Amino acid sequence: MTVMSIAGLQLALPANQDNFDTIAREVRNVKKRFPHIAMVVLSELATFGPAPRYAEPLPGKTESRYAELAAETGLWLVNGSLFERAENRVYNTTSVLSPAGEVVARYRKMYPFLPYEEGISAGDTPCVFTIPGMGTLGVSICYDMWFPESIRALCWQGAEVIVHPTLTNTIDRDVELSIARASAATNQCYMIDVNAASTMGVGRSLIVGPGGEVIHQSSVEHDVMVFDVDFDYVRRVRERGWQGLGQPLKSFRDHPVAWPQYQKDAHSETLDGLGALKKPDKLA
Repeated sequence: MTVMSIAGLQLALPANQDNFDTIAREVRNVKKRFPHIAMVVLSELATFGPAPRYAEPLPGKTESRYAELAAETGLWLVNGSLFERAENRVYNTTSVLSPAGEVVARYRKMYPFLPYEEGISAGDTPCVFTIPGMGTLGVSICYDMWFPESIRALCWQGAEVIVHPTLTNTIDRDVELSIARASAATNQCYMIDVNAASTMGVGRSLIVGPGGEVIHQSSVEHDVMVFDVDFDYVRRVRERGWQGLGQPLKSFRDHPVAWPQYQKDAHSETLDGLGALKKPDKLA
C-alpha cells in the first residue's frame, strides 16, 4: 500500500518578521500529535512574509534551519518558500527537505505575480522529486497555477501530487479554488494548495483528489490539515478514469494535434494587442 500522510499548515503568522520559531513549534506539535505523518507543507513565504529585504542565498541560514528541523522531526518538509538572492536577482524559491535533513529539490516560482510582485525574477525549470517507495511529487507556487502548462509539465514529468504553497489575500481566492480543482481533474493528480491564514492571507486552503474531488477546504482561520495521499489511487484513476470516466492524460498523449500557440515563432495578434504588462490605470 502506497499511502503517505501529509499535514498542510494554514498558519496565522505576521508579515515582515522572522516567523521561524513559531513555525518550528507548529511542526513539532503536529508531528507529536499525529506521529504517522510523513510530510509537512507550509504556505508561500511563510517564514518572513512578502518582504524581499529578507532574501538570502541558497543554501543559506534559514534553509539550514529548516533542514535541521526536518532531520529532528523525521519529516519531509516543504518550507513554503523564501526569497532567494542569486546573481543580483531575487527569486521566490521553495525548498524540499528530506527526513535526513538534505535539500532534495529547490524550485523557483516561474510566474511571479506581475505586475504586483515587482523586482522578483522568474524561474525557468519545472521541479519534480521522488519519495522512494511512494511516488513522484511536483512543486508549484501560487500564481503558477493560473498557467495550465505549468501543472501539465509537472505531470508530464511524472508528478502524481502537486505541492502548491500559496499566499493570497485578495478577492480572487474563490477563483483559485476552482483552478485547483480543474488542475487536479485535468491532470489526474492531487493538488495540495496551502494558503496562509490572516493576517498574511485569507486562508481557504484546499486539498483536492485526482478526480477534482474536494478532500478538505479550510476556513479563514488557523488550520492543521492532516490527510492521506494514496498513490495507488492516482495510478488507478489515470489508468481507468475517475469513476471509470474520462482519461485525459491518455487522450492528451495520443492526440496528434500540434497546438499553434506552442510552435516556433508563434504569433498572436490578439495577445500582442493587449498592451504592456503593468498595473491598471485609473478609469476615466
